[in-house]
Amino acid sequence: MLEHGGRLQRAVEQYGIAREDWLDLSSGIAPWPFPLAQIPQRAWARLPETEDGLEQAARLYYGVAQLLPVAGSQAAIQALPRLRPRGQVGVLSPCYAEHAEAWQRAGHQVRELSEAEVDGQLDDLDVLVLVNPNNPTARVLSRQTLLAWHQRLSQRGGWLLVDEAFMDNTPAASIAADSHREGLIVLRSFGKFFGLAGVRLGFVLAEPLLLRALAEEIGPWSISGPTRILGEACLRDTAEQQAQAERCARASAHLAALLGDAGLAPAAGCDLFQYLPHADAAWIHAFMARRGILLRLFERPAGLRFGLPASEADWLKLAAALDDYRKERA
Repeated sequence: MLEHGGRLQRAVEQYGIAREDWLDLSSGIAPWPFPLAQIPQRAWARLPETEDGLEQAARLYYGVAQLLPVAGSQAAIQALPRLRPRGQVGVLSPCYAEHAEAWQRAGHQVRELSEAEVDGQLDDLDVLVLVNPNNPTARVLSRQTLLAWHQRLSQRGGWLLVDEAFMDNTPAASIAADSHREGLIVLRSFGKFFGLAGVRLGFVLAEPLLLRALAEEIGPWSISGPTRILGEACLRDTAEQQAQAERCARASAHLAALLGDAGLAPAAGCDLFQYLPHADAAWIHAFMARRGILLRLFERPAGLRFGLPASEADWLKLAAALDDYRKERA
């Protein structure tokens, strides 16, 4: 299994700190879960049905005419490589490591590319995969750039796969509205912005033929009845969505300032996390973990991702640890 954030139980065992004493900033998930809708008994008792309200709410939220709910965007990441003959796949790196892993596992030849390398190699690729905003670097590619890449790929029957897991806070940068184009696939995550990662819900935005093929590959009843009800309620709650966006923006800006004051100014960030490339990332990760703060460590390139604290107590805990760091490095 690849390394991911959110593995708090492992940190509990490694550092001997009780679970309730940890501040987990490792996952990049909004730390304020949306209110939970009332789940009627029928949702538990019956097999789930499609077009029960979830798809309609999601189409309205994402501004598209067609989409497919999946059990977290991870389900689509693993299934999509099985829908193409083995070929040449470029992955814009660094990014969420499951993308390259899934295409390699399905027998494709994978090239990890920098942004500067894409134009020179695009005509040799069958698929280009990228995350926008990128995880962990928070880099946002323009719609014009993405559609130009898509045009070159689609002329040869290729795909552009864009993972927009962190896009909810900045919807103007999304290319969801273009996902009806043949060969353009957009993945959206539900759990991150809505703070409900345990629900395991995501959406694939693409043209109908591809969505039908993906639905057949994944199989029936992939989204539970309770998840469908929760998802629809959150997607229709525009007031809470606005409040969440504002909370995230304020917290991310405050986090960037706090890190900068400690001599750890982030190189980039989005409204759900801040990213710090640092040669001593592993040392800083361990330093914070010994104080009950879990960060996401990246090894290639060396760096750290800081998620958002949820409460005043969380901010104070982080500030105290950063003050210890400042004194240690003085």
